[in-house]
Amino acid sequence: MTASIVRILLVGACLVAGGVPASAADPRGVNANSGTVGIVSGGVEGTYVRIAADLASVLDDGDTLRVLPMLGKGSVQNLKDVVLLKGIDVGIVQSDVLAYAKREKLLPNLDQRVKYITKLYNEEMHILAAPDVTRIEDLAGRKVNVDVQGSGTHMTASLIFDMLGIKVDPQGNDQALALEKLRRGEIAAMAYVAGKPTRLFRDLKAGDGLHFLSIPLSASLLDTYLPSRLTNADYEGLIKPGEQVDTVAVGAVMAVYGWERDLERHRKVARFVDAFFSKFDEFLKPPRHPKWKEVNLAADVPGWTRFEPAEQWLRQASAAAGPQSAAVRKEDFRAFVEQRGIQPQQADKLFEQFLVWQARSQQ
Repeated sequence: MTASIVRILLVGACLVAGGVPASAADPRGVNANSGTVGIVSGGVEGTYVRIAADLASVLDDGDTLRVLPMLGKGSVQNLKDVVLLKGIDVGIVQSDVLAYAKREKLLPNLDQRVKYITKLYNEEMHILAAPDVTRIEDLAGRKVNVDVQGSGTHMTASLIFDMLGIKVDPQGNDQALALEKLRRGEIAAMAYVAGKPTRLFRDLKAGDGLHFLSIPLSASLLDTYLPSRLTNADYEGLIKPGEQVDTVAVGAVMAVYGWERDLERHRKVARFVDAFFSKFDEFLKPPRHPKWKEVNLAADVPGWTRFEPAEQWLRQASAAAGPQSAAVRKEDFRAFVEQRGIQPQQADKLFEQFLVWQARSQQ
């Protein structure tokens, strides 16, 4: 991790702990905290912390807005931090963490307390299985690694197997160890949420006997996840040309506490939202993380409610862009989702859902 990211994270940690040095006081008498927005991200090696560091680099203006990224401990803890910790306004989490937190009854009134600003990029669910496993249903009662407790994969695997009605024997090994155990036949499969193609599976070959399992799409899954697929272009050694493996994708989400409109914290985060959307093109340029190029600011997130200032900004931007025919929008939409591995018939379904959402948001 670069020295600049470390420096940003240390400043953020100092703020949350309440340690604001006297030298930070504004000589003009303005409260030095009035423009700060705290963002909890991920571990030092992950993508979330890079995204948060980019937010600080692009949006800090030295006067009305200062973004302070902090290390996080996974989506579940990040969600709790957004709700409970002082100094945390925004958290980067997996989109399915809200459904998980509701199911586990981790916090009350989450629909009112947690909103989202935008969806970020997608990560795919990979289920790599032993040679004798042909369908995901065959995993019932068998050992399946779901990563360590508290990880994003552990949470997502728990939700997906529950939605599919498949009771597995969950194992909590880290992913590298799990792959070795799968090769030795000690477990039947391993689940892994990661952006395709993941380095862990990059060097696997068909001769190893391992293969990916398809995840059958259902209404319950599509309430939380997006359809996706794995292809030969993603894993040349495991998937034959022309073949595909259906799966689901979980999005990274910029979550925010649902402050009431008349509070200063609401106004402060609203300034952050305006700056983020207004300067979004800057995130698409080097040296910003390439994952920014996957972001669709208007994308809906199933099960979540958008933070009102973000909803209003997008509505105004759409109106300013002028009318556009539904036919043209549909072609653009289909091209967008097909580039992300979504089949045409699934794209049509998503487009109709998008039109319903857009009509409601403009009421």
